[in-house]
Amino acid sequence: MATVITINRPEVVALIEEAAKKLTSGNKTEAVALGMRRLLEQSARASSLFGAHRGSVRVREGVDLIAPALDVAPDAETGSEIER
Repeated sequence: MATVITINRPEVVALIEEAAKKLTSGNKTEAVALGMRRLLEQSARASSLFGAHRGSVRVREGVDLIAPALDVAPDAETGSEIER
């Protein structure tokens, strides 16, 4: 695994330095790591919810995957108390 990465493009170096000043008190390595983590998070969220490959899960016609699972509002939502 590489321990040193050389970046020669002036606009990229300036961008890293600006981000390091604003976000990490000047730590350029942490600024790059922060950006890479963010990119990985975004790509993880953009992937399929049900399977690794598009079409790996089939849903019958008429099924709404984002509809509420409960027909009634939960007690916590309505504010009513449960007597026990």
